[in-house]
Amino acid sequence: MSSALALAARDSSTMLRRNLLHARRYPSLTLNVLLTPIVLLLLFVYVFGDVMSAGIGGAGADRADYVAYLVPGILLMTIGATPAGTAVSVSMDMTEGIIARFRTMAIHRGSVLVGHVVGSVIQSVASVLLVGAVAVAIGFRATDASPLEWLAAFGLLVLVATAFTWIAVGMGMASPSPEAASNNALPLMILPLVSSAFVPVEQMPGWFRPLAEYQPFTPAIETLRGLLLGSDIGSSGWLAVGWCVGLTVVGYLWSTSLFHRDPK
Repeated sequence: MSSALALAARDSSTMLRRNLLHARRYPSLTLNVLLTPIVLLLLFVYVFGDVMSAGIGGAGADRADYVAYLVPGILLMTIGATPAGTAVSVSMDMTEGIIARFRTMAIHRGSVLVGHVVGSVIQSVASVLLVGAVAVAIGFRATDASPLEWLAAFGLLVLVATAFTWIAVGMGMASPSPEAASNNALPLMILPLVSSAFVPVEQMPGWFRPLAEYQPFTPAIETLRGLLLGSDIGSSGWLAVGWCVGLTVVGYLWSTSLFHRDPK
């Protein structure tokens, strides 16, 4: 049993190094993922910041208040964008025949998927740190958060990244080409745009509000806001964890069933 676990850990580590090297050789994909949330952050702060802050906080609110409101949503948007590259990478492996080669080798079969997932989560966390650094540079502060709350916020980010990465792996496995995988992963980037990332759900039109409220990003964003800014979390924490666990299970079962299916 211990030897099997050691073999799985060794092969997963090898696949992780492979995927990180692959990401380093194709930095344009990572840059594209990073540029979108950074551009949106700067756009909404410096172009729409005054108007949005007045609309959310009233006449006495200023741009700094909107920066505090906006940044948690942008951080979750960064995580939503990163797994799209994972879907493309998995699809490339499937269509270029490397997976067929791995099937003939004496390696732990699950290590291929684990390498993709762990590599994507690491990239997601690194992207969040870079976007967070930009947010701090333009005035975001979370001075009231305790060390335990910072740890919980980090754990939430990792949990969300893991959940959506498994979904992205399934999308990549099911896609006939890398282009199709990129299109299939588009909802992961769109969902944060229709969440509470930019405006409160209560201020949305009634017909649109259910779409923003009953989706995984909104409770995750509200939980992150509560942890970093001290706002009320309510039931958002449990909803965020429930969404993440459910999506992880669905993505894992979907991905592994496709991976272990006999090739045609």
